[in-house]
Amino acid sequence: MREIIFDTETTGFDPKSGDRMVEIGCIEMVNRVLTGRTYHAYFNPERSMPAEAEAVHGLSDAFLADKPLFSECAQEFLEFIEDSPMVAHNAGFDFNFINAELKLCGLPEVSRDRMVDTVALAKVRHPGAKLSLDALCTRYGIDRSHRTKHGALLDSELLAQVYVELRGGRQIGLELVAENTEIVTEIKVFTKKDRIYRQARPHAPTEEERVAHAEFLKSVDTPLWGA
Repeated sequence: MREIIFDTETTGFDPKSGDRMVEIGCIEMVNRVLTGRTYHAYFNPERSMPAEAEAVHGLSDAFLADKPLFSECAQEFLEFIEDSPMVAHNAGFDFNFINAELKLCGLPEVSRDRMVDTVALAKVRHPGAKLSLDALCTRYGIDRSHRTKHGALLDSELLAQVYVELRGGRQIGLELVAENTEIVTEIKVFTKKDRIYRQARPHAPTEEERVAHAEFLKSVDTPLWGA
């Protein structure tokens, strides 16, 4: 199964108020295993970057000034994601921005039926726990020491590891067995061996044993077996 793990960086929280997407990072996974294929791009938002947003991801107006518009990269982006499920942390936020950008280009939106939200998965798996990407990385022992600021591709790489853990851990993907692998099961067959039958031994007491037993009973007060 092919899935796209992705993240976005933006100028703010709400595309309806004029905020724009400035970065997207996508990673391809097949059967929960990274393939090495990625899509990453920065975009000129055609507006200024608020200081509070820049403090989160470090993308300045100067850095984004010579970057392409999303409309120039939209087709390349759509070709990469194809019709695969798309996995993101708080996925509704990222879908809002992607679909807002596609709408500005006059292109069809990405269906939310394809959306997989790792926050929702984490709520089920760890009810009451902290659900941020940092908190989940800590829980699963995923190294994020190189993450000084948010970045779409870096966060996607971390999220891919978290997603595998949320789906059950590294054992997922063991189904990737070569088609020509032959599995041999050893079957032990037990055969019935011929038995040697012996005649039953006699169990009746001898006359000498009867006399000895009678003498023994005389020494026992009111034996139950003699009643």
